[in-house]
Amino acid sequence: MTVEPLVAIVTTDLAAVTRGRSVVESRLEKTAATGVGWLQANLSLTPFNSIVAPNPWGSSGDLRLIPDLAARFRTALTGSATPFDMVAGNLVELDGTPWLGCTRTMLADALADLETTTGLRMTAAFEHEFQICGAAFAPAHSFSLAALRRTDPFPATLMAALEEAGVAPEVVIAEYGDDQFEVTHEPAGALAAADRAVAIREITRELARSNGWRATFTPKTAPNAVGNGVHIHFSFTDAGGKPAAYDAGRPGGVSAIAGAFCAGVLRHLPAITVLTASSVPSYYRLRPHNWSSSYTWLADRDREATLRICPTVTIGGRDPARQYNIEYRAADATANPYLSLAAIVRAGLEGIKADLGSPPLVTGDPEQMSEAEKAKLGLKRLPETLPAALDAFLADRTVTGWFAPAFVETFIGVKRHEAEQLANHDPAAICDLYGKLY
Repeated sequence: MTVEPLVAIVTTDLAAVTRGRSVVESRLEKTAATGVGWLQANLSLTPFNSIVAPNPWGSSGDLRLIPDLAARFRTALTGSATPFDMVAGNLVELDGTPWLGCTRTMLADALADLETTTGLRMTAAFEHEFQICGAAFAPAHSFSLAALRRTDPFPATLMAALEEAGVAPEVVIAEYGDDQFEVTHEPAGALAAADRAVAIREITRELARSNGWRATFTPKTAPNAVGNGVHIHFSFTDAGGKPAAYDAGRPGGVSAIAGAFCAGVLRHLPAITVLTASSVPSYYRLRPHNWSSSYTWLADRDREATLRICPTVTIGGRDPARQYNIEYRAADATANPYLSLAAIVRAGLEGIKADLGSPPLVTGDPEQMSEAEKAKLGLKRLPETLPAALDAFLADRTVTGWFAPAFVETFIGVKRHEAEQLANHDPAAICDLYGKLY
């Protein structure tokens, strides 16, 4: 019997879970016009496979999930019996108007507002860290060739699968943590970059499953373990395609408009942290001296900063302006990549609208500074727990004003439920649970 492959039309929810419905490949073109059915209450799904109640949606209502055929990722290299085939979709009302809870649309709208207001387009890339569980690898040194080669052919197959799927991977490495890896992709338009983030997570997981392992993107596999982050890189081009984030004559090379963008991100950072680091164990990672981030600061090539100016290479006369980018480090894979990037764009746009000056480039350890020194530099500690992050989100009316009230209610409901469910669990048990969920 010939089995026709399926194509999954997917959306990513507030638990950062890729969900959707599948059609046989021969029906994809026909399905594209009106999509597949979906329902509003799915936005209230938790990572524990429960629907938060009460929620704004109840049991009534219907939506359509419309595939964006330009965001299709297909590869036959994951080791599964049929090809991996996934298309990112947009959630719309039955008449085709955008639905208020579609995070992919939220990102597209934020990018459109950025371009309308400033003439700038954002280029972005998502850098993922993950760990392999369930494999009996021999011990190996961090970052070593042996650490990568002991998993052969997994890394090479992963890169080939991502390439075939159109993700345009750049580098795969064995990272610092136990059985930890990192994979990056080429810069792309910001919406395409978020689509690629979803594809990277799902293709990696499927390839690991085919090897009898589990790939986990959880922020922490154990309370004191090395964390898994998602580093979101961004830069800008103007209407003519010219790089707009770099100015050699300014501190750190940050152009005036990129500086205003960064200042907006830092101003609203305590409130948007929950949108980029969205789970209980996220806050085990966002601590000082963890090479993640813990304060509202911009720095030049310092991996403790939340906003890090990345290095540029001038070997062979290469142009730093075309390489120049800034890395947002307070993110992980328990957060929806569209919502994460939309929050960064909206916060940065607020800084541009307010004509904020570039933040100071901070050097040194904030933990060793006096309160007066931190205040002078504008350094604030990021929220230290998921409930505190939710409180910071609700306290910033500018940030909550970016979203429809029903979306805010739904997001708060999902995340408060998550925190309440785990309130009596110890950190080790929580890390173990999320290692399986993500």
